[in-house]
Amino acid sequence: MSMLCFVVLCLSFSLTVVAAISSFDLQDLPETHMNVSQIIRYNGYPAEEYNVVTDDGYVITIQRIPAGRKENLMDLGGPKPVVFLQHGLLCSSSNWVTNLPNESLAFILADAGFDVWLGNVRGNTYGLHHVKYPVHSDEFWDFSWDEMARYDLPAMLKFVVSKTSQPSLFYVGHSQGTLIAFAEFSRNKELAKLVKKFFAFGPVTTVGHLESPIKYFRYLAPELQFLFKLLGVRDFLPSNFLIHWLAEHVCDEHEVDLICSNILFLIAGYDKAQLNMTRLPVYVSHTPAGTSVKNMIHFLQMTGSNKFQMFNYGSAEKNREHYGQDTPPLYNATAMTVPVALYWAQNDWLADPTDVRALLPLLSNKLYDKYIPKWDHMDFLWGLDAAEVVYYDVIKHMRNV
Repeated sequence: MSMLCFVVLCLSFSLTVVAAISSFDLQDLPETHMNVSQIIRYNGYPAEEYNVVTDDGYVITIQRIPAGRKENLMDLGGPKPVVFLQHGLLCSSSNWVTNLPNESLAFILADAGFDVWLGNVRGNTYGLHHVKYPVHSDEFWDFSWDEMARYDLPAMLKFVVSKTSQPSLFYVGHSQGTLIAFAEFSRNKELAKLVKKFFAFGPVTTVGHLESPIKYFRYLAPELQFLFKLLGVRDFLPSNFLIHWLAEHVCDEHEVDLICSNILFLIAGYDKAQLNMTRLPVYVSHTPAGTSVKNMIHFLQMTGSNKFQMFNYGSAEKNREHYGQDTPPLYNATAMTVPVALYWAQNDWLADPTDVRALLPLLSNKLYDKYIPKWDHMDFLWGLDAAEVVYYDVIKHMRNV
């Protein structure tokens, strides 16, 4: 594709935020109209909800499943082991509960005797408040995953250990949920001490070899950032035009419209053999859950640099203003001492096997890694075989502490 075509594409972005699934008649499954706490209760589990305030003023709503379906909260004995689940790019805590109870990791963990907490981040469905800045302000959306790592993750984990009176917890991250963990656990030793084991699904630190169609935009990151700023677009929820363009390049005429209408599947890939088609309306009604334009630009920068690096402000002068040096600082994955287990997949468009292989020897406290043939990025959440292939394996290792 020529540079001119790219520019034309960029200029065609809508000025308004349009939901990717707005033109489709979704099946009337009850969960499509529920928030996460409602989904949890609908499936027969107790649900709690808390607002966590970060050190820089963002208010993030997180959810808790304190018991399994067959447990009576009044009959619980001592404290349970705590598990914290952190979603990926463009997602939310809904990812862990949108399958059936015997297929969703959060429900499986609750029934297995764990105290389950579901994290979110600034800018998604459950992170649209700030103590000072209105959600439509430039100041509110001035963040990338750097701030999620520095502020959101510590605030949530410290809140959970305080609320549960537990000294530590298990951490499960997917995609961006692994990225912010690798970044913060490697530099924040106090926070790292709170984590017994870190289970990384689709682990990400570099994305230089990703196969996702977003790689087509890597050379236009500065232009896209300028264009979005010019148009006053701060939050990233792409227009139908972009989705249709990506669908044309990713899907063939025999693909399901509902898959190819959703930006997350187009960015992360999809595995029809593992996808429960009857649950698609639930998936796409909750995902994408939004993020900032700056966060998407940060990912584009990483596809070009192939570095585990902070946001690049575009010039030596601007970088010096933010970091005191000409180039953005690098994160150091080798400094992370949290015991980590990695689950990675053959056909993962975001956590490409080449990038994961480069990460593995950098981890000084790697417990093990499990390579899964044929799987893609979203199978860790919605795969029909996810419980058998991954979830029960994770539980086995959690119990072996």
